[in-house]
Amino acid sequence: MFMLFSAVVHKEDGIYVAECPEVGTASQGKTIEEALENLKEATELYLEEFPVEVKSKSLMTTFEVKTHAKTSKRPSGA
Repeated sequence: MFMLFSAVVHKEDGIYVAECPEVGTASQGKTIEEALENLKEATELYLEEFPVEVKSKSLMTTFEVKTHAKTSKRPSGA
């Protein structure tokens, strides 16, 4: 049986970190592909020990917020 899960990937300190929000597993790799493959393996091992029943697929989307971060000004002629 196959189940479909989500992955969130971000770069942290020069490596890619992949997380599965449905079960809370995480892994890393030198490339996005390696991080995802490691996440898949970690999630499969986790589910062997802690089976879960996913009732519905999570919705993943994005949204935009206004920030108040200051931008650095570059010197003239730079």
